[in-house]
Amino acid sequence: MQLHISPSLRHVTVFPGKGVREFIKVKVGSRRLSYRMLFYSILFFTFLLRFVFVMTAVDTIDGERKCSTIGCLGKRLGPKILGRRLDSTVPEVIYQILEEPIGKDELQGRSDIPQSLDEFMAEIKEGKSDARTFAVKLRDMVTLLEQRTRNAKIQEYLYRHVASSSIPKQLHCLALRLANEHASNAAARLQLPSAELVPALVDNSYFHFVLASDNVLAASVVATSLVRNSLRPHKVVLHIITDRKTYYPMQAWFSLHPLSPAIIEVKALHHFDWFTKGKVPVLEAMEKDQKVRSQFRGGSSAIVANNTDKPNVIAAKLQALSPKYNSVMNHIRIHLPEMFPSLDKVVFLDDDIVVQTDLSPLWDIDMNGKVNGAVETCRGEDNFVMSKRLKSYLNFSHPLISNNFNPNSCAWAYGMNIFDLDAWRKTNISLTYHYWLEQNLKSDLSLWQLGTLPPGLIAFHGHVHVIDPFWHMLGLGYQENTSSADVKSAGVIHFNGRAKPWLEIAFPKLRPFWAKYVDFSDKFIKSCHIRAS
Repeated sequence: MQLHISPSLRHVTVFPGKGVREFIKVKVGSRRLSYRMLFYSILFFTFLLRFVFVMTAVDTIDGERKCSTIGCLGKRLGPKILGRRLDSTVPEVIYQILEEPIGKDELQGRSDIPQSLDEFMAEIKEGKSDARTFAVKLRDMVTLLEQRTRNAKIQEYLYRHVASSSIPKQLHCLALRLANEHASNAAARLQLPSAELVPALVDNSYFHFVLASDNVLAASVVATSLVRNSLRPHKVVLHIITDRKTYYPMQAWFSLHPLSPAIIEVKALHHFDWFTKGKVPVLEAMEKDQKVRSQFRGGSSAIVANNTDKPNVIAAKLQALSPKYNSVMNHIRIHLPEMFPSLDKVVFLDDDIVVQTDLSPLWDIDMNGKVNGAVETCRGEDNFVMSKRLKSYLNFSHPLISNNFNPNSCAWAYGMNIFDLDAWRKTNISLTYHYWLEQNLKSDLSLWQLGTLPPGLIAFHGHVHVIDPFWHMLGLGYQENTSSADVKSAGVIHFNGRAKPWLEIAFPKLRPFWAKYVDFSDKFIKSCHIRAS
């Protein structure tokens, strides 16, 4: 049978076919829309049937279940036409198994848990497992590997904590040899500085730097790099403050290794009159802090045994136990106005920095009445290092903190700071510092965790003048991916973090920037087996 429609849509003719000339002729009196719609409808359904055929063929090729009912077909075609699939192809039992909690002890001692992805796939293929068995094996394997990864990370943090908190035998050897030299060699007991240079110690026309350290090797690198890169070394005065036990080794080193024409002063804390008379608030706070830590923190063993904290939280708690955070060398900077009553301005240097440029331009910076010239740490190319705000250091879940400070305020860094001592003496910064130390002790150390920077951020709040980041590059003690080109272009680099350059855990790529200022041919350095790498 053949269907013929005239171009004008006035005639529709049906031919029976096979040579039969009979035909049915329908004469349409006038052009009506209904026939036109009939034509387009037939055309539409022709294309629709073709589309359904193609979609069904594709589904069959893809291995999907064939639809045997109109309802099933519609259910499958509808979402495909809209470009999405409503029903998940993952069996519900897999979700149920993966969401079931599993205890840590349930996996201990079991030998049926796959140890790798290859082993897991081999077991699934050989056993022709159903969805439930698949989910159980997958959950057990991932949970076990997750536990092992967590334990490995915690052990790494614990080892790093021990390595960074202990005194390397080489440094201990150096201190002992220098102490012996001090006792047996008059040249190692020179007055520092010599009598004719003493007036320069209180002369504000000189560039005064302060370094507090109980590490002879670290102090020597800071002093050497400072003087070697100075354009006017004869105008440099470096005041080195140390503790009682390190005083003789420190004096011996700088007596035997002078940095002329720079002026070096070595002084122990007990040489300061104000430190030996009456109560020293920072020492009282440190004693109380140590008692609270031993009573409530439980030491590194208790921290590592905590099964609920994440590894990064455990790392932060271990770092808080580091002896340096309870060292008087770290707290002493808050007493600079009392220690140097005749000086107007000083630059305070940490012992884990290296100076790579002339620092005399720091005295030309207009502080605009501010006390502390520092580099901000909330903006920069390295988000890992330069993304610190007050919320990074202070506990804003405590009302004492949240009611007084803005969590998004930018933080700044210790390590290389310009202190206007004249402006400082007109403020209550030191009193504020001690007040917040007391509040932290009363709050069971819950206001912050790490050392001296958090109370410093509070005490100097509103008294900070931001200086160019060129003067202080941070993170070389924890950011291994620091660019060597960036390091070379910085004025001062800071190895803040656990990987100090004098430790074996130092980053090999970054340690040479520090080691270049160590004379490894020196007899004391060689005898203690201190090497470049």
